Amino acid sequence: MACCGKYQVSEEKIPNGRLWRPLIYRRCTDIAWLIIFFIFWAGMMFVTGYAITAGATERLLFGYDSYGNVCGRRNSPIKGAPLSGQDMTDRKEVFFLNSCNLEIRNMKINSIALCVSSCPREQLNNRKEVQRFAERNGSYLCVYSLNSSEYTLNAHAAELCPMLPVPPSKSYPLFRRCIPQTPECYSQFVPVLINVVNEMDLFHRIIAGIMTSKDSIIGLCALAVVFSLIMVAIFRFIAVILVHILVALVVFGLLFVSSVLWWLYYDHVTDPSIELESEKENSKFLLAFAVGTTVISIIIFVLILVMRRRLKLMTELFRVASETISAVPLLLLQPVWTFIILIFFWAYWVAVLLSLGTAGTAYATNGGHVEYKPLSAIRYMWWYHLFGLIWTSEFILACQQMIISGAVVSCYFNRDKNNPPSHPILSSISNLSNYHLGTVAKGSLIITLVRIPRVVLTYIHSTLQGKGNACARCMVRSCTCCLWCLEKCLRYLNQNAYTATAINGTDFCTSAKEVFFILVKNSLNIAAINSFGDFLLFLGKVFVVCFTCFGGLMVFNYQRALQVWVVPLLLVAFFSYFVAHCFLSVFERVVDLLFLCYAIDLETNDGSADKPYFMDKALMEFMNKSSEETGKVRNPKAGNHPAGTEMHPMV
Repeated sequence: MACCGKYQVSEEKIPNGRLWRPLIYRRCTDIAWLIIFFIFWAGMMFVTGYAITAGATERLLFGYDSYGNVCGRRNSPIKGAPLSGQDMTDRKEVFFLNSCNLEIRNMKINSIALCVSSCPREQLNNRKEVQRFAERNGSYLCVYSLNSSEYTLNAHAAELCPMLPVPPSKSYPLFRRCIPQTPECYSQFVPVLINVVNEMDLFHRIIAGIMTSKDSIIGLCALAVVFSLIMVAIFRFIAVILVHILVALVVFGLLFVSSVLWWLYYDHVTDPSIELESEKENSKFLLAFAVGTTVISIIIFVLILVMRRRLKLMTELFRVASETISAVPLLLLQPVWTFIILIFFWAYWVAVLLSLGTAGTAYATNGGHVEYKPLSAIRYMWWYHLFGLIWTSEFILACQQMIISGAVVSCYFNRDKNNPPSHPILSSISNLSNYHLGTVAKGSLIITLVRIPRVVLTYIHSTLQGKGNACARCMVRSCTCCLWCLEKCLRYLNQNAYTATAINGTDFCTSAKEVFFILVKNSLNIAAINSFGDFLLFLGKVFVVCFTCFGGLMVFNYQRALQVWVVPLLLVAFFSYFVAHCFLSVFERVVDLLFLCYAIDLETNDGSADKPYFMDKALMEFMNKSSEETGKVRNPKAGNHPAGTEMHPMV
């Protein structure tokens, strides 16, 4: 780091406090908090090493039998378990001997589990058919110690072989378990499976839907990217006519998608050929989609009517923001890189979590079965690992905010507007890594300390569902809402504090305090600009989601008998909204940064020849119009500015 090197400090003093000097102050900030973050991650590395050493993730992924053998793997013997340590390379499915009457007692399944080569596709009514299935398919459904030739002869075959009749079963690509397909056994098997593998039936439906429609999903996701780029182009080359076209397209899209959903629901309900369970589920989901889309459409129509007079002003706002983005076009890619980094971190976090969940000491019971005793320290490691998930995720997001802030600040506070900074993104990354990682660590820790209690309260509220203490549920819910509001306020303050740090190089607390007073002084303008700007961006996201989901409805409707296609449609809707948010959130952040820089510019300069403003003419004209709209016209000849000076933009 460059903390030990030289840095430039302004020596100018003023009697009433420190004067804002953009890009002059540059020193290491909040070093102690960076050291704490590094120490915390040393603990995360210890947890990772412990999970790799003591965990067995493959037991959860591939399944294991009652004798400690992992299916599809070569195993090591366990002392006291004579049937352990077998080569299960060709036996990749988990089969339960009593799949029709599974129960959980003391967190254990009351049935012997075996590793088999394949699940029986047809019902086996007697031992002879079980023996024939083993000889024909090489899949032995009785305990390993019993030879297939003895299935019909051994006196203990009733205890060592599956209960008759053996129902037809099917395994899934992930978490391979032989799940019975008859309605009677399925209704008994699924509740136990849900408790053991956390609603894996729903997970299998999701996986099945995704795998069946993966080509369509990929194509629709690409379509969402195209629509998002169209929205970026509209906001980049914005004009009054384009905004009205956008509003008209959003209204048309909402009406059209709502109408199509109601028509599809009517078509499903009145179709006499619908018999499959998946088709009936499609009808239920279509009704929910249609009602939800209709309600959302009505709300958006009302908001458009209320805010229609501010649309022209918003076009000028986004034209100013687009000029900044055109100077630094790589800003649009920052959310993409951040998302990629988060994906890698989340994958690492889940892998460690699975290893922790399977960490335990194997021991043999009296019957030769193998059980696993959880280690005492695992519970504390889980909480530590959860804290690391939230803190590190917030740290990565805060780094993105600091990088964008630094790039926009370097362009705004540049006297020579005809010669912008050559590499603002790289300069911002350099300043972050050399000076301000401690500030980012401190700000992200504050958000984490608010989120952890909210996560705990949310968990408590979920455990209280269905119980009689309504007062306790109401109190927990109220506390959760209060913490959510506090988190939103702190997150907004943090973002602006990072901007102040990018300008002055001050520590987190100093930046937060100074920017807080500036935001309070300009609170009315902030409320007006943020509310209408965010609404216009939201319309852009609705546009992308509407037309992408319409394409999904047309594609998936032809596959309605094959799967519950609502799951892939939900995935497409989520991804389309996420893509639109990634691209359009940059505009939102740039708008907030420009307004904060404008407020700081007014505090720092007076518009005279000696202290001209950094803002350009377009931004100044927009702010004047915005002040007139909100009834808060700031007189540049009054207040802190010398008498007789006028607001002149930087030329």
